[in-house]
Formats: sequence, C-alpha cells, structure tokens
Amino acid sequence: MRHELKIKRVYEKPDKSDGRRILVDRLWPRGLTKEKAKVDLWLKDIAPSTELRKWFGHDPKKWRSFRGRYQTELKQHAGPLKLLKSKAKEGPVTLVYGARDQEHNEAVFLKQLLQRTDSFSK
Repeated sequence: MRHELKIKRVYEKPDKSDGRRILVDRLWPRGLTKEKAKVDLWLKDIAPSTELRKWFGHDPKKWRSFRGRYQTELKQHAGPLKLLKSKAKEGPVTLVYGARDQEHNEAVFLKQLLQRTDSFSK
C-alpha cells in the first residue's frame, strides 16, 4: 500500500492530514517553537551537509549539481534515509523544511527520491 507523501514549509499551519511531520533541515527553523512546528521527528542527519547547503544557497542554477552532490551524501549516510523510508511506509508523511524556495530544497529532492524507489511503493 502506498501512503501519501507531502512536503510543506514548517512555517505553514500544521494540519491533521499532514500525518507524521518530519523535519528534514539540519538547523531548527528560526523563530519557531516546538509547539508551533508540531514536528514528530527531526531528521537533521538527512539534511545536506553545512558545506553543501552553503554552496547551494538555493540558487536555481545550481539545482542540478546540488541534487547530484546531495544524492552522493545520502549514499554515504544511508541510515537516516532508511529510517525515512520506513516511516513513509507506516502512514502519511509530510516532509517539512524551512527554506523560502519551495521548488529548490532538500524536501523536494527527498520526496522525488522516495517516490522513485520501489521499496516506498510496496
């Protein structure tokens, strides 16, 4: 059975339909309390490294290179990705992130990656 997988800015109002809210940023979102964020799990180790995040800077021109470098990082640290996959199999999941850019961020890439893997859809 395939469960719903969504992405949402952590600053948007939480909703019951979000299911499990998993923060995929390395840094806690600025100005947000744990109560307001309603994050069920913070997977900071699945986020891009500080070096990669700073290099990328949410520059759309670097998006393709960022995805390749990020995927390489994820292969070197498979544990958090494995945990994310298992949580996604259990029920609806919303990947939450803090970036202003809603098209070029790690949550977008992680959602695409999870939807491409056979293990997620089983």
